[in-house]
Amino acid sequence: MNDRVAVRKTYKLFIGGAFPRSESGRTYGVHDAKEKFLANAAKGSRKDARDAALAARAGFAGWSAATAYNRGQVLYRVAEVMEGRREQFIADVQAAEGLGDKKSARVVDTSIDRLVWYAGWADKYAQVLGNTNPVAGPYFNFAIPEPTGVVAAIAPQDSSLLGLVSVIAPIVVTGNTVVVVASTRRPIPAITLTEVLATADLPPGVVNVLTGDPAEIAPWLASHGDVNAIDLTGVTNQDLAKQLEIEAAGTVKRVRRPAQPNWLATPDLGRLTFFIETKTVWHPIGA
Repeated sequence: MNDRVAVRKTYKLFIGGAFPRSESGRTYGVHDAKEKFLANAAKGSRKDARDAALAARAGFAGWSAATAYNRGQVLYRVAEVMEGRREQFIADVQAAEGLGDKKSARVVDTSIDRLVWYAGWADKYAQVLGNTNPVAGPYFNFAIPEPTGVVAAIAPQDSSLLGLVSVIAPIVVTGNTVVVVASTRRPIPAITLTEVLATADLPPGVVNVLTGDPAEIAPWLASHGDVNAIDLTGVTNQDLAKQLEIEAAGTVKRVRRPAQPNWLATPDLGRLTFFIETKTVWHPIGA
């Protein structure tokens, strides 16, 4: 007879490459699709949101200065580590989303493949989105894509892993850093992903993951002066979305409010292009 008591877990946040508790000390219970208790997760606060924004800002200089090839290597490394923990991710997705074995495996495999897909674009998107512009004069004129900066993102509530990866990867592959609020009811796949990120060569501050209520956390991210853009993919409450757009307007942020996509479909460059800026450079010919 096995009378061993299982180890109950209380998961933490992921900020600046570390795993702090919420400064508020609050947690909330996470349950599976059948309402069975799984673990406790940290309930992030506005102070945690500010800490994450500062960590993302601190990580931006080094990450944006890294070569595109290096950023692609890092994303590919994340995919490699996820592949090694594939069975754990499948179990997490099954518990979180109530999917069967085959559907959960498909979600995990597609998440890994999505990272590889974006990693492959790391050193190619500039050739597609940049340009040498024809001008009347003895000059070269170049259009060069650059990262926007620090991006806040609200991950999908229903797609706990694939949707999360599909939001994060296109933001960071172009040199941005991100603060993402994971699915409230289904945070464990995101928490497992943070353990992968912490061991996959990703510099501190590039990806910061908060758990808790977006209605509490997101307004502070939207109004934070160190956040340059916000992705509202996971916001389904229209009143909250409008509030966040108003908050973001105070610091002239770029706001992305897309329709809910089919996460299993092959992506395009739309997500990758939204959080880049185009810099125009003039250079005299012959100088």
